[in-house]
Amino acid sequence: MATPVTAVVETAARALVDSPEAVQVSATAHRGTTVVELAVAPSDIGKVIGRQGRTADALRVLVAATAHLHGEKATLEIHDPDGRPRRDRLG
Repeated sequence: MATPVTAVVETAARALVDSPEAVQVSATAHRGTTVVELAVAPSDIGKVIGRQGRTADALRVLVAATAHLHGEKATLEIHDPDGRPRRDRLG
């Protein structure tokens, strides 16, 4: 069963991309924090990151706010199609 946090990420990501069937969301617990991992099709990674990472930042705010509403802590990692975490912030 999907948690509220993963459901929010999946819904938002599917709305942003051209290939919603390729969206994959998973969650793992790490030191008391839920780490939500998002993977999309290679052609859609730019849509999820956004200009200067603004869309990615907005998704992270949604994750944090949803987790807070449910008494949890959560972070979002956006993965490249090859599985590596994205470093979308400059410097």
